[in-house]
Amino acid sequence: MSDSEPRMIEILRILSQQEKPTGSKMIADELKDKGFNLGERAVRYHMQILDEKGYTERKGYSGRVITNLGREKLEKGLIYDQVDFIYSKFEEMIYLTDFNYITQQGNVVVNTSTVYNEESIDIIKRIIESGLSVSPYINISKGKVDGEIEVTTLCGTTIDGILLNEGIASQPLYGGLLKIEDNTPIIFEELISYRKTSLTPLDAFSSPNRTSVLDVIDSGAGLIPANFRLIPSIGREKTIDVINKLDKIGIGGVIGISDESQDILGIPVPEGMVGIALVGGITPFRAVQESGEEIDIKIAEEIRSFNTLTPITSTIKNSLKPVTQAAQPNVSFLLSKSWNLIQQVNFDVEKRKGNIVSNVSYLKKDDLDNALSIMEDTYNNDPKYINPYYKILEHPTDDDKIGIATICSLSIDGILINNGIRCTPRYGGLLELTEPSLFIELISYNGSTVDPHKIFIAKEMTSITRDMGPRKILASFKEIPYISRDYSVNLLDTLDKIGLSIYKIGKPRELTYNAKADNYHFGIVAGSGLNTIAAVREKGVDIHVKAIEKLIPFEKMDRL
Repeated sequence: MSDSEPRMIEILRILSQQEKPTGSKMIADELKDKGFNLGERAVRYHMQILDEKGYTERKGYSGRVITNLGREKLEKGLIYDQVDFIYSKFEEMIYLTDFNYITQQGNVVVNTSTVYNEESIDIIKRIIESGLSVSPYINISKGKVDGEIEVTTLCGTTIDGILLNEGIASQPLYGGLLKIEDNTPIIFEELISYRKTSLTPLDAFSSPNRTSVLDVIDSGAGLIPANFRLIPSIGREKTIDVINKLDKIGIGGVIGISDESQDILGIPVPEGMVGIALVGGITPFRAVQESGEEIDIKIAEEIRSFNTLTPITSTIKNSLKPVTQAAQPNVSFLLSKSWNLIQQVNFDVEKRKGNIVSNVSYLKKDDLDNALSIMEDTYNNDPKYINPYYKILEHPTDDDKIGIATICSLSIDGILINNGIRCTPRYGGLLELTEPSLFIELISYNGSTVDPHKIFIAKEMTSITRDMGPRKILASFKEIPYISRDYSVNLLDTLDKIGLSIYKIGKPRELTYNAKADNYHFGIVAGSGLNTIAAVREKGVDIHVKAIEKLIPFEKMDRL
């Protein structure tokens, strides 16, 4: 990749944020603020290249605009940059928040989503009245297309910005799903770190059937979107004072604040820090989605003047009880479980025997033959990308269901480690099979409680059997110290011939399918054993996907 590629991506990003044609001087100024030292002449040179590629279009002397092709390039290009951009975007929004809660003037961070009927507005109002939102202040306006209604709500990131203006630096850590029982917050069931992901954490959990906000309102039990951040313990009392003042003017959503170094809702809090749980700003929108109404949800998209928002209701009754201080088991993060399974992999490459890590997914027994037929067709259509191994297992409790075990790509890490090669799983990703193939989404294994591939399947982001443009398959990105590259290449080549789907072995300092390994390491890309399961889901078979489940002897597995 050329040195100019990051600059052009950043130019596209700047143009994507503009509502009118933009000239080279403004772009040069914006680039300088972002650490790119390019003059107007250099910007014009890069813009000419972007014009030739069809990513931008010149509008007379006014400047340039980004094209639809340019937006696609921005979404897919430099995915390794995108995983850092998500967090930096939140930092930018926090910095730009200048709302003064005394004068009630200034800019706040908002989420703007599109709904299509008044019933959706009624649901949003109901959720806000229950207290499961950041604020009753919203904006309702006509969309750009007839029948569209744009609804803007306050984002919880606003509170981070207000705290920063008070000299309190919060650290957004996780977004996830919070379990509620008897109207009491219990524990975070799913989490994704804000760092090293191309999807915002709450967007990752925005697929149907992941939340149950309406159930919480109706019965006091369910899952709601929530965020978690840390603050220095020295700022705890001041933070509580600010939060109380915000609550009086209609900005809230704080679920709980821990004591110093005290774990809360299953999340460990480091020494000298305090944890804060906050309801997700998109919670009212998730309720609309749960009801079956059409909605386009956008998260922390923009800064807007608080004066553009007005209360949708003056009646708010907080439906949640205070967080109890009763000890909860800490949330189990994915890599902790994974490393213990990886350590037990003892597959012998020469004998082709030994334990590997498997995913086990469950479906009705009546659907098994159809599922296996889909899996076989998927493999036969593209054996290069599909792992052919599987094992039928009994369901532990339900006689009407059956399990299909497939090989988890973490088995490769275990095999390499067992052969004296340190291999670290970095990302689960969505790989688009274009020319060249590129990762278009990446979620770090570190800081997540759920396998990234399960998220992509749940959000119906794969395209393995669908005839709808470039195919999108599940793949993992791992990194290995470059000192062991020669031995690794030989071993990985053998594993690929066995059928463990090694897509690419990178070189030091090389982008591997647009993913980036640390310095002095090289990356490898391996296929996921869940690709066949995703194919089954794409064909409409109801199958419950479970990842990184158990050890299975390789020699007892069947082959498609």
